Amino acid sequence: MDSTPTSQLLPPLRWLQAFEAAARLESFTLAGEELGRSQATISQQVRYLEDRLQSELFHRLPRGVELTLDGAAYMPHVRSAFETIASSTRDLFATNRRATVTIATPVSFMATWLAPRLPGLDTRTSRINLSIATINRPVDYEMEGADLEIHYGDGEWPGVERTLILRERLSPVCAPELLDRDSDWTQLPIIGLAGARAGWSEWCALADIPPLPMPPLRFDSFVLALEAARAGAGVLLASLPLVEASLREGRLVRLSDVELTPRSGHWLTRDHRKPVKPETEMVWRWIVSQSG
Repeated sequence: MDSTPTSQLLPPLRWLQAFEAAARLESFTLAGEELGRSQATISQQVRYLEDRLQSELFHRLPRGVELTLDGAAYMPHVRSAFETIASSTRDLFATNRRATVTIATPVSFMATWLAPRLPGLDTRTSRINLSIATINRPVDYEMEGADLEIHYGDGEWPGVERTLILRERLSPVCAPELLDRDSDWTQLPIIGLAGARAGWSEWCALADIPPLPMPPLRFDSFVLALEAARAGAGVLLASLPLVEASLREGRLVRLSDVELTPRSGHWLTRDHRKPVKPETEMVWRWIVSQSG
């Protein structure tokens, strides 16, 4: 691999500009007018480039110039390089470029609540790129450093602005075909969820029914537990706001009117110490509008 610095291999930009313009316009005079240089300067800079490359790039004609074989071979590469630089400059620094807003969210909230609503966010008109990172552990939030975060809990987090998106409501659900097999759903297999959240024992106490057997199935992800419930694997104590679509579509049915309502919920948060970009504020307001 050649370790020669690029600055030693690359001809000066003004020489390449003179070459590209003269090749495109087939005239040193017209190239000079386009670049704001004299015909003599363009001719001199092209000559310097030819000396540097040790190759003649143009045939000098009585009226204008034409590329030699080497010049014709070199021209597409020079033009492509200029076009790449122009495109990158426009995309990165143009006043109308798109801004990126990052959201860190639990995968369960993303899959069941936010993703189905994303078509309602007009990213084209607002010129926003939305970057979404799914969170599996609390420490992941610090690693992402997102503009906006969705947290599950009681809302007691220092140093953040917060607004409640979904208040937690828990009630048993299962696939309709599973319920047809037995009229007493409490005899069906129970699906458990790992983690520090209200569960079956709290719901049974509220419903005033005997404790149910230990769940034969336990998941560390609500999304996976939900898929198992929809497949007919058992009864899930589901977050009702996150299974609205499944209930509406008939993929799940509620088994009781009793709802356990712990203090927890899904909160939209942002670090109040960071300056708020207009695009971030727009996404914040949009998410809040969807929670009504």
